[in-house]
Amino acid sequence: MFVGGIASKGQLRMSFLRWAVVTVPLIVLLGFLSGRSVPVGSESAWYQALAKPALTPPGWAFPVAWTTLYILIGLALAMILNARGAAMRGTAIALFVAQFALNLAWTPVFFGLHKIGLSVMIIVAMLALSIAATIVFARIRKAAAWLMVPYMVWISFAGMLAYGIGALNPDAETLAAPSHTSQML
Repeated sequence: MFVGGIASKGQLRMSFLRWAVVTVPLIVLLGFLSGRSVPVGSESAWYQALAKPALTPPGWAFPVAWTTLYILIGLALAMILNARGAAMRGTAIALFVAQFALNLAWTPVFFGLHKIGLSVMIIVAMLALSIAATIVFARIRKAAAWLMVPYMVWISFAGMLAYGIGALNPDAETLAAPSHTSQML
């Protein structure tokens, strides 16, 4: 019930939850589909043949990290979508969508096309856009900005890993033919 034209805390919470019920599963699903679009990790003979930096986490860590991060950024996006009438809300959403589109493109470029240099450039652009989105998020909802921080740390780490793989494997593109087969069933 509206009191004096202002929504109650309960109404605001329910509105946020409605957004989160859409954004979190959608972002997790899109991330999953990107990851299944080409062979990745232990399913990729090309990736297995690469020399990797010493700090490369075990294979099981990647799906755990990405699922957690996708949940966090899905919640952040839900907070921004729920902030109807907030100045710069449209800009925040556009920046988020742009960086997330790059996120979804990264796996097919790195694991499918074996383009390490391009994948590093994608991560740099993704990081720049996610920083910009986070700055705008902070002006709308500080909690949404804080939810983006682990994501930016992880993509920075992923960028360093990709760069390290490129440095250790200057002939990476020629190790195997690009993979265009989907892993989705």
